[in-house]
Amino acid sequence: MARIAYVNGCYKNMRDASVNIEDRGFQFADGVYEVCEIRGGRIVDLPRHLGRLQHSLSELRIALPMALPALSVIMHEVVRRNRVNYGIVYLQITRGVARRDHGFPAASVPPSVVVSARSLNFAKNQNTAAHGIKVITYPENRWPRVDIKSVALLPNVLAKQAAREAGAYEAWYVDVDGFVTEGSSSNAWIITHDGVLVTRAATDAILSGITRAVLIDALATMQLTLEQRPFTPQEAIQAAEAFVTASSQIVMPVVMIDGKAIADGIPGRITRKLREEFHRFALFS
Repeated sequence: MARIAYVNGCYKNMRDASVNIEDRGFQFADGVYEVCEIRGGRIVDLPRHLGRLQHSLSELRIALPMALPALSVIMHEVVRRNRVNYGIVYLQITRGVARRDHGFPAASVPPSVVVSARSLNFAKNQNTAAHGIKVITYPENRWPRVDIKSVALLPNVLAKQAAREAGAYEAWYVDVDGFVTEGSSSNAWIITHDGVLVTRAATDAILSGITRAVLIDALATMQLTLEQRPFTPQEAIQAAEAFVTASSQIVMPVVMIDGKAIADGIPGRITRKLREEFHRFALFS
């Protein structure tokens, strides 16, 4: 079955879907995006994603192209047309199409909107989680406003490629003070030997992950303790457990950092429980 994408008012076959070469997303990475999990054909935590979308657009002074309910309808329609049961739906909004000029175009230029969806391999994802992933550390080299979910992802691309070339799944950024900020496409967590979950506070230095936020809300119900603070790679290596969170990965156990095993080198009990319980706290639409 051919994949279908939404581009600026039209549903098109993927091979015919395109944007103008003067779209500012292409010329300047002048745009934002969201990626939502699809589970059972439903979009997970869409209201939270749309709330973060509004934050990103506002910080970059890009106009919301339509009302949020209309965006929701389009995203659900793209999921339906692609018959995705388990996978992701991707939304991108840019400042629009205008003659190439660093300054903003006229206010009359409408933002560009692209939505696509694709299936993921559920069994493969579960198998990865059962064995856990390896991560490497990587020097923080991004702009200071990573709380904005911008399409300007070249530093993330380079970090992810470095991880793959090292035989790892993910790269954890380390700032100039020696602390982990987050992963190239995920939030970073550890669990201390006292059973305390530790992750960095959501400031401008990290992206406020939706999966991260849902998990934080769930911890009190699960009678687990949270500390939002920085941690070093060495503390992570010496931790009882570690994991990452992201919409396409949910709670993914980390078993090795920079070639050093965490604890006994297998996914930990608390991490496995968090992964099993996560969708009990998520919102479906």
